Amino acid sequence: MRIISRKVLKEFWETHPQAEIPLRAWFAEVEKTVWTTPQDIKNHYRSADFLKNNRVIFNISGNRYRLIAMVNYSYNIVYIRFIGTHKEYDRINPETV
Repeated sequence: MRIISRKVLKEFWETHPQAEIPLRAWFAEVEKTVWTTPQDIKNHYRSADFLKNNRVIFNISGNRYRLIAMVNYSYNIVYIRFIGTHKEYDRINPETV
C-alpha cells in the first residue's frame, strides 16, 4: 500500500518519542501489503475498527494511540487522517477528521 503521509507520523513521534517504534513498525507492515477488502485488514489487525467511507481505526502501541486512516482499495492507497493519544481521539469525530 502507498501511505500518505509519513510526515504526519514523523511529526507525531517527534512530540511523543515512545510512539516512534510502533508507528515505524505499522508503516513498514502496511507499506508491504495490499488490502483489497476490509477483511484483509481485519485478518492482520484484529482490533481494527471500521467506519463509513472506508475509514479504519488502528490501535497503536497496545492501544496507547489511535490512528485513523482512509483506505482506497482500488488504488492501494492509505491516507492518514489522524494520529493521537486517546485523550486527543476523544475530542474528535473519527468520521469527519
